[in-house]
Amino acid sequence: MPELPEVEVVRQGLEKILSKQPTLEKIELKRPDLRDPIPLKLLKTLVGQKIKKVERRAKYLLLWTDKGGMLSHLGMTGTWRVAPPGDERLHDHIYLHFSGGLRLAYRDPRRFGIFDFVAAHDGAAHPRLRVLGPEPLSAEFSGETLWQSLRNKEVALKVAIMDQKVVVGVGNIYASEALFAAKIKPSLPAKKLSLERAKLLVKEIRRILADSIAKGGSSISDFAQTSGESGYFQNTFKVYDRAGLPCVVCKQQIKSKVMGGRNTFWCNHCQK
Repeated sequence: MPELPEVEVVRQGLEKILSKQPTLEKIELKRPDLRDPIPLKLLKTLVGQKIKKVERRAKYLLLWTDKGGMLSHLGMTGTWRVAPPGDERLHDHIYLHFSGGLRLAYRDPRRFGIFDFVAAHDGAAHPRLRVLGPEPLSAEFSGETLWQSLRNKEVALKVAIMDQKVVVGVGNIYASEALFAAKIKPSLPAKKLSLERAKLLVKEIRRILADSIAKGGSSISDFAQTSGESGYFQNTFKVYDRAGLPCVVCKQQIKSKVMGGRNTFWCNHCQK
């Protein structure tokens, strides 16, 4: 499933494609729903408007016009690409037609994505966005705020930092990698994290997310950039998906266990 770096890479690609602020001329649906029904009537109110900016909130993409926006979540297998006439593919579910002959296609084989309408200047109040915690790369997210938010949480630290109300976008891959970098065991009860180690963990979360964005994200399933290229951060994984392999630091065997319903990877020797 695309995580924050992958969604940010897609945002950057869409921002470049839409940099000339083309006018939305038509929304063409090949099916009426993805994970949820698509509100075509509301979305059609944006036809005739220029795309002014492309934003990301957590794992959501927001394509804004003066009258509102289109909200896109990639689900597990969603991708956006430039699709000129003749480039129609199986599992293309949405085509956005713009002035100048530009057409964007949303393809999603598993259909776990979301395509929704957002009212103008009301993004933060949208039901999918209003419950979200701070962005991990923003000043709002700090060691102090993380420490405060975890003080009463009994769950494992790795599960806690994947809670979108605590901090958005730290998905399974990056939670495991950040905890390894900070030398903290993922099973540590969240409330036992010290302020000092919270500051270190925030630093490592920021560094690893930024590094992944710079490397085009992690392509371990169907993820691709808007250009169709794969990311290559997966080539630098230290623990994720390396169960049974030697630790890159101490050579002891990487461990794996399901925590919070997700596979978790760590080194018993390096992470205390």
